[in-house]
Amino acid sequence: MGQHNVSETNSVKLFLCGDVMLGRGIDQILPHSVNPKLYESYVTDARDYVRLAEIKNGPIPQLVSFSYIWGDAMEIWKKMAPSAKIINLETSVTTHNKPWAGKGINYRMHPKNVEVLSAANINFCSLANNHTLDWERAGLLETMNTLKKSGILFVGAGINDLEAATPASLPLQQGKIIVLAYAAKSSGIPKSWAAEENSSGVNMLPENDEMAVGLIKNEISKIKKKNDVVVLSLHWGGNWGYDIPLKHQKLAHEIIDKAGVAIVHGHSSHHPKGIEVYHNKLIIYGAGDFINDYEGIGGYEQFRGELSLMYFPEVNQENGELISMKIFPMETKNFRLHHPSKSDALWLKTILNREGIQFGTQFKWNEDHSLDLEWK
Repeated sequence: MGQHNVSETNSVKLFLCGDVMLGRGIDQILPHSVNPKLYESYVTDARDYVRLAEIKNGPIPQLVSFSYIWGDAMEIWKKMAPSAKIINLETSVTTHNKPWAGKGINYRMHPKNVEVLSAANINFCSLANNHTLDWERAGLLETMNTLKKSGILFVGAGINDLEAATPASLPLQQGKIIVLAYAAKSSGIPKSWAAEENSSGVNMLPENDEMAVGLIKNEISKIKKKNDVVVLSLHWGGNWGYDIPLKHQKLAHEIIDKAGVAIVHGHSSHHPKGIEVYHNKLIIYGAGDFINDYEGIGGYEQFRGELSLMYFPEVNQENGELISMKIFPMETKNFRLHHPSKSDALWLKTILNREGIQFGTQFKWNEDHSLDLEWK
């Protein structure tokens, strides 16, 4: 089961996580903050999310360092030393003050707070999600320009459909890491957000699977060479529930079989979902949230939304097959990532193993509270 041996020189280790939401309450404790006014049904001031979190877990410091929110994740990154870090950035990075009409929930952080991403040495941000245009197309444009100036690669959005579909790449000692991103209608994205020939927006996944696979294959074929590892970032499905639609499974399998993808990196669910290794290629159906300001919000407690995962897959560069994957359970408290208690980490292990039975995947417990993936 699992753990395939290969020469280290032919492998690459990556870091993946789910949704990273640095707006609203988190933006308000950082060195630079946007206007806290919100346009939500119940909460009209972003600072209220700070107060809600403090009611639950005690005081949160103000004007924190750019590395504050990452907490214990920083030492894990140092220990694991991945060649690239790939996240789904579910926050506009803008001071544009006009929200998308009728959206209801709008996330943004001050452009100067992009240093939070730099402090963690994030390499790739997927912008193909249902919050990228929360502050209209002007907000998207500022987000993209801010990331460009900071040297952070982004995929899944652009000034037109051509840029939105274009993969980004990071060179390695041999070969490169290629990332491309798509957003599905099922994640709650308005049709009007789609990038078009003369309009900025997000890279929407066609609802026809055959067309979707063809588009993905075409983009990859333009750039992929020997020893390249391709990661496909997919924002799909709802926020809650462990069910993985057969449509998602079928699409993930076809993307791997026909398009040359090594890792399907799915996200949108607020909690981790089952993991599959298909033809020795990794499929993360729902990575779960990584960091956000939901700490003081009630509801859906059975999913333990405060618990998250850091994913470290190691991939064979020659064929894209998974060699191993180690994950680290984390907990958000005081808007900061912490090592969870042993019982909470074991709870996550139990859930992942329960949901992995259908795919033949299980996790083994380690002394350092990390989990190693095993597969049939």
